[in-house]
Amino acid sequence: MSTTASPTSAGPAMESATRATASTGTDEQAADPAPPALTGERADLLANLARRRAFLRFTVQNLDDEQASRRTTVSELTLAGLVKHVAVVEQRWLNFVLVGAAAFDGDMTAREEEFRDGFRLLPGETLAGMLDRFDEVARRTERIVAEVADLDDAHPLPVAPWFEPGASWSVRQVLLHLIAETAHHCGHADILRESLDGARTMG
Repeated sequence: MSTTASPTSAGPAMESATRATASTGTDEQAADPAPPALTGERADLLANLARRRAFLRFTVQNLDDEQASRRTTVSELTLAGLVKHVAVVEQRWLNFVLVGAAAFDGDMTAREEEFRDGFRLLPGETLAGMLDRFDEVARRTERIVAEVADLDDAHPLPVAPWFEPGASWSVRQVLLHLIAETAHHCGHADILRESLDGARTMG
């Protein structure tokens, strides 16, 4: 049966997902000190990113691994693959915040294979496991953003056809990119879920 949940009507569930993203962790991570309470621009950027993550998490609710791995359109994208990809991308960009362009180092062939694998569940991987990783990455992002000296701190971007030669990105630009990236894939996920069983997160 089709279930439509607008951002407004889904509010409590979405807020719950956002809280889970910020609070659930492994025993090792639970022992880490909580990041300081943030205000101002850092808080606004992280809250915006958390809400985009919550939309994606809401879209894959109540699915098993087979459903989450099913191609429901002509695209090769799957719901579980999108969750995995968003987590991998966020982790990689926060590595960039810490170490700069070295976060994207590696053999090009290996990177292409890693990119493809980042859009699908591999043997032994599950949607539940990807959601746990999704949450771990979110907590790590919050800690790193809380600890950076300045949102204007920047690193040169790696050499790539899609980056302006010689450009640098600040922590702020990384976060804005992740907000856009996550929102972009939330739209993909909404189409895939509606094609799967008629359920919609937005619209």
